Amino acid sequence: MTGRRKLALAAAFGGAIALLGVGQAALDASARVHTVQAPRFEVDPLWPKPLPNHWVLGNVIGVGVDANDHVFIVHRNDTFDARNEIGAAQNPPLSECCVPAPPVLEFDPQGNLVRAWGGPPEDKKYVWPSSNHGISIDNKNNVWIGGNGGGAAGGDSHILKFTHDGKFLMQIGEPNQPANSNSTTHFGRVAKISFDFKANEAFVADGYGNKRVAVLDMDNGKIKRFWGAYGKTPSDSALPPYNPDAPPDKQFRNPVHCADPAVDGLVYVCDRVNDRIQVFKESGEFVKEKIIKPQTRGDGSVWDIAFSKDPQQKYIFLADGKNEKVYVMDRQSLEILTEFGDGGRQPGQWFAVHSIANDSKGNIYTTETYEGKRIQKFVYKGMAAVNPNQGVVWPKR
Repeated sequence: MTGRRKLALAAAFGGAIALLGVGQAALDASARVHTVQAPRFEVDPLWPKPLPNHWVLGNVIGVGVDANDHVFIVHRNDTFDARNEIGAAQNPPLSECCVPAPPVLEFDPQGNLVRAWGGPPEDKKYVWPSSNHGISIDNKNNVWIGGNGGGAAGGDSHILKFTHDGKFLMQIGEPNQPANSNSTTHFGRVAKISFDFKANEAFVADGYGNKRVAVLDMDNGKIKRFWGAYGKTPSDSALPPYNPDAPPDKQFRNPVHCADPAVDGLVYVCDRVNDRIQVFKESGEFVKEKIIKPQTRGDGSVWDIAFSKDPQQKYIFLADGKNEKVYVMDRQSLEILTEFGDGGRQPGQWFAVHSIANDSKGNIYTTETYEGKRIQKFVYKGMAAVNPNQGVVWPKR
């Protein structure tokens, strides 16, 4: 090979290498462009610790965190086995395992079980929900529980309030009342209760029978005001099946699944099956709405929300139990910045992620209903550049 030809080949090879370098740099730059600054999380696969007494969970249908970062869950302890073959809980026992855990469980930050309580009382001072739903802890460490059970007489149309360790305080509303979204005396299968402590008000996502947000006095339980979609008078009239190509519905669909007040006086409402968040002033005046994954049918995409723990509550964490994601959203714009999770059985995956809450350190806790039947912890790792779709947020080695 002549020297001239060798020089030509070397030049061509060098040019190819240079082009590859440019291409890789372009890919790296593209990756950088498509990341976003957002709170980052990693699943803790060892939280919580195993339960004692052969206990197992049914549909875990609510989660709340108290002032000491103790995590409360409420589950349906009659649903942990679809065949109702509940082993040691049968008489005579079928096996050494398993036993339904009491409905309310409290864990410390390390995942240790602190106490468990709940269920129908022997003295019949109150009516335990036929299908408990949602658990919330107020600023006095009291525990509030709703219920979404149906029935020929109306089902769970009341709310229960307990002390931190399960002593009964108050039953708000009468059980077994029919749906009536304009009632001032009872509810319609409540999904969740949230609070504005400064105003001493409880905001009720009401819910599975009714189609409204109801606001209560936290001390006496009296209904002070209520509203439907767009701040209008709620209606119990039936709606046609959800159609993502139709104009947005003028009423909420069942269930109204959350109604959470933020620090600036705005209330964020989960209109679950309509795939939307509606935002209101605390008076009930409509502000705006955001459609989330509008092609989601069935159970819908907007299941529950929690706000970030910074003073401005800059971010919303939205649980989507149909698409099996948690979305990190900018609270002001309601834009999705990033999402994480996927459907599945492993840590960091979900089967019907239902409820979401966070502690003072910013860690997130999620529960799963249907066949999910568990609680998971996602550890806050600070602000970071993350991809728009992070997938399963497994711990980094």
